[in-house]
Amino acid sequence: MTAEMTAEEFTERILGDAVTTMETMSIALGVRLGLYEKLADGPLDARGLAEEAGVHPRYAREWLEQQAASGVLTVDRDDEDPYARVFALPDGAREALLDPDSPAYAGTLPEMLVSVAELLPRLAEAYTSGEGVPYAEYGRTVRHGIAGMNRPAFRSGLAGWVAAMPDVEARLSGGGGAVLDLGCGTGWSSIALAEAFPRATVRGVDLDEASVAEAAEHAAGHGLSGRVTFTRGDAADPGVSGPHDSGPYDLVCLFEALHDMADPVAALRSAREVLAPGGAVLVGDEKVAPEFTAPGDLLERLNYGFSVLHCLPATRAEGAAVEAGTVLRPGTVRSYAEAAGYAGCTELPIEHDLWRFYRLDPA
Repeated sequence: MTAEMTAEEFTERILGDAVTTMETMSIALGVRLGLYEKLADGPLDARGLAEEAGVHPRYAREWLEQQAASGVLTVDRDDEDPYARVFALPDGAREALLDPDSPAYAGTLPEMLVSVAELLPRLAEAYTSGEGVPYAEYGRTVRHGIAGMNRPAFRSGLAGWVAAMPDVEARLSGGGGAVLDLGCGTGWSSIALAEAFPRATVRGVDLDEASVAEAAEHAAGHGLSGRVTFTRGDAADPGVSGPHDSGPYDLVCLFEALHDMADPVAALRSAREVLAPGGAVLVGDEKVAPEFTAPGDLLERLNYGFSVLHCLPATRAEGAAVEAGTVLRPGTVRSYAEAAGYAGCTELPIEHDLWRFYRLDPA
């Protein structure tokens, strides 16, 4: 428990948060206008950026100066002519903003947060009525924001996550096997699974029609259409596995999806029912504190922020049987697994900054 803040201290906190918010919005503006992409080709002054990106020189100058003042860009100063100042994008910022496969990538996050803020009037209505805000209403930017934040982890880490279950890894590496990816979003987890296990077939299932369509495009773009297929469906439906020739499954995955499901127990039960003998379920979800504490650490604050603004409203829009919110604690995962009929729920020794991983074994 920390000491209570004075009014002046709280005002100072709000001021600091406001500066951070405006700087995040300015980064989102740079992403949306492609300004960082132009700077990635080499240093530019205001007129050069304006010409390359198709923006007005005065706006280009102000944005460049703001980015330098906030520490995003570096600048070669020329105080006599502000339009002659040359600005550069450092390598670290370039990788974080423009390399979608880098583990440090965060380029979709600023625009995602701005898009959520645009829905505040709708969220206020939902909070008053008790209804939800459907996932589809959050739109393309939020969909791509979530996918963009998770894609690097899938592409670089997913093979290692499965390796934490040696028996399952052996099945997928040997004879091929089959994987069901529930809550697959735009497909990057399914693609990473297929790339990690070239003999396996992967079926991705998601409730969002736009995500499923994009997932199929992504798989085709990676030459995986023959082994990776996508279906629009509810993970809680008993027939989620699709045609009988697509299962049973050696591995069923739910990556950052269980907390978003309207009926997580039913989803886990459906996953258990389509497992092959000896198969297992792999759940990756938020790395929050084991119990509620206040004030919380950065991860706790991050996940409550997402929950208040996105995950809980989107889940309530589905007529939620259970309203987990983003803050899915280990004890809650274990209780879901027990209610769904699993004999074991084991936390796996996988290092990850944001997620915990659980292996679920049927009775």
